[in-house]
Amino acid sequence: MRILLLSAYDAVSHRYWREGLVSAFPEYDWTTLTLPPRYFAWRIRGNSLSWAFNARETLLAPHDLIIATSMVDLTGLRGLVPQLATIPTLVYFHENQFAYPESGHEFNSVEPRILNLYNALAADHILFNSEFNRQTLLTGAEVLLRKLPDQVPDGLTRTIADHSEVLPVPLPEHVFRPATPLPGSINIVWNHRWEYDKGPDLLLAAIQSMQARSIDFRLHIVGQQFRHTPPVFDQIHRQLQQGGNLGTWGHVASIDAYRRLLQEADIVLSTALHDYQGIAVLEGVAAGCTPVVPDRLAYRDLFVDRYRYGANQEAERLTDHIEQLAASKHSGQPLPCPDIRSLSWTQLKPAYQAAILHTRQLAP
Repeated sequence: MRILLLSAYDAVSHRYWREGLVSAFPEYDWTTLTLPPRYFAWRIRGNSLSWAFNARETLLAPHDLIIATSMVDLTGLRGLVPQLATIPTLVYFHENQFAYPESGHEFNSVEPRILNLYNALAADHILFNSEFNRQTLLTGAEVLLRKLPDQVPDGLTRTIADHSEVLPVPLPEHVFRPATPLPGSINIVWNHRWEYDKGPDLLLAAIQSMQARSIDFRLHIVGQQFRHTPPVFDQIHRQLQQGGNLGTWGHVASIDAYRRLLQEADIVLSTALHDYQGIAVLEGVAAGCTPVVPDRLAYRDLFVDRYRYGANQEAERLTDHIEQLAASKHSGQPLPCPDIRSLSWTQLKPAYQAAILHTRQLAP
């Protein structure tokens, strides 16, 4: 089967999924087009223009199936390259713009949400990485459609729901490793993008709360950094340094060193305002860490109550969890870790195979 794979905003999480997909199905003939993850407003609307005229020969080659991320301007691309409209298309939603938290600095337009809606309606089959992602898109789209002035067709969200299913981004086998926790202080890893939607303000409040309770902890702040990071990270660094709780700070360039850090840690922590699956947390759990995550977002789909801290006074509830885990470690008890082997490529490949074959059979 000849598959055209399109990733219009090829961020780290999108590349992680894309490369895993191609690697899992070497029997297929893959043609991949990607665009860099920058200039968000231009990229989500301009990718069809860029590809239609810069990669036209590739697009016009024979393909049996198109797999596109939700950032692809599918309707625009089909209009500019009409031959693509006859090829069955599967759209994968890593996220949706309806549930993205507001920072006050985001691209303030309905356009990204309209793009999500059009892509979902244009797809022959739709995959979401979590039920949280699916439900927030359906609910958000329904709210948006009710605000439009007239001539809105009935049943649009029902159509999307009927053509969709949940299929998480699988974890590669090499992330599943035995835990080798270090003795002494409880080691915590916060391994997320250094951006506001990952909750650095809550992280700072939790650090202050843990220090106020004299919890013996070491916190490793790692993950993807950008040229401009929220100023609160400077405060976080000072707070950890002054309290003697600072572990690894900044991006870990070596993959092997990063994997070892996860294996040696006790806890993988999320303070996110925005997570549609939480790959960073899942990789920590795959290496033996206990997850400590908010009681919201996709985490309700992934982890039972014992791993989720409450929404009321989150910094204090988060601290309660870590205090209990620190006491358990101090007394020599093993810390709990959920089994997430069901999220591996080995386990999820048959479901991806079924989705691909199902979509292929929807050819006009």
